[in-house]
Amino acid sequence: MSDDKKQLEQSKKILELFKNASKQAPKEEKKRDSHDFWDTQPVPKISDNVVESGPIENKTLDDVRKEPLALPDAFEWVEVDVNNSEELKDLYTLLNENYVEDDDNMFRFDYSTHFLRWALQPPGFLKEWHIGVRVKASKKLVGFISGIPATISVDSKPIEMVEINFLCVHKRLREKRLAPVLIKEVTRRVNLRNIWQAAYTAGIVIPKPVSICRYYHRSLNPKKLVEINFSHIPPKMTMASMIKMYRVDDKMKYDFRPLEESDVPSFRELLVNYLSNYKVAPIFSSDEDVWHWFKPIQDVVSCYVKVDPESKKVTDVFSFYNLPSSVIGNEKYKTLKAAFSFYNVATTISITELVSDALIAAKKDNYDVYNCLDIFENKNFFNDLKFAMGDGDLQYYLYNYSTPTKKPSEIGLVLL
Repeated sequence: MSDDKKQLEQSKKILELFKNASKQAPKEEKKRDSHDFWDTQPVPKISDNVVESGPIENKTLDDVRKEPLALPDAFEWVEVDVNNSEELKDLYTLLNENYVEDDDNMFRFDYSTHFLRWALQPPGFLKEWHIGVRVKASKKLVGFISGIPATISVDSKPIEMVEINFLCVHKRLREKRLAPVLIKEVTRRVNLRNIWQAAYTAGIVIPKPVSICRYYHRSLNPKKLVEINFSHIPPKMTMASMIKMYRVDDKMKYDFRPLEESDVPSFRELLVNYLSNYKVAPIFSSDEDVWHWFKPIQDVVSCYVKVDPESKKVTDVFSFYNLPSSVIGNEKYKTLKAAFSFYNVATTISITELVSDALIAAKKDNYDVYNCLDIFENKNFFNDLKFAMGDGDLQYYLYNYSTPTKKPSEIGLVLL
């Protein structure tokens, strides 16, 4: 068999293997198919053909309501203090029991308390944007939404925004229509700080995606993935042949080491230059920002750099964050340990060589699967490194800002 045919056969096997892989994609609570709420918001309609970039509505502080939105009598607004261990535990429990599940109810994201502190407290964060809804009588936390400050470049224009995440309503209360109220309340609080745009992602289509991206999966522990029904053994393959196909080397090929604080100035320069190539991308405006997001934290985020021995400057970097999922209804396994690709820059080696070493690092840290969106230049390594396309899309959105639709390869932004 020719090399081309072998490669084609291997690609077919990988696609078959992941055909039923969990979506693992949605980043906010699923809403009704109706767009009644979104049709009232400053976002493009699904049918709009956007040709220019810019704000959809221009408001001033005088236009912003000064009092919180009304809630049903049994509920109250709270600010969730993630530095308070009890409040953090309440948030963890709400998300762990009610946040994103795959369509087959087999996997649910399991954000750790350490992860939540990292994700919600970047430089400049405001506790007033960590918005909860509690039951007055029991004080049970039944709803949450968060915003964190960010500067995001859209078509080379820097815009002060918030990144919205962790929209979650307790399963028993989803008919109360709390999600739109949470969205409007976080919008109100952000507007009071004179910020008028936001970025967010969702695993569903609402008005109107800036880009529709797809998850790809690279198996690191194929036996476990089969046993938890994340994937299955394709025809004409055995477990042994699967394990052989997905084996990675024991040692990295290149001299990558964990990021150190002294690396940050040259790393930030490398990252800022790289991200300037993309039409939607964050602007890391300080070393403090970079150190917060990329400082290695066990079981939260990993970042490895390759440094020029003479100049001592960072030349290449790979990073990934840890987002496990609870495995529902499996007696042997309770957790799927998943690495999610974060930001990668390759200048002295190829992107394929760089991510190959990232897979080795993830395997060494006992990850079961390495997940990656088809943003950045990621499609360039999917085939060579045996990534398989998942069945979950992730839509990127901007609030109160219209811009022409972007290809996934034009997106340079990762939202947790």
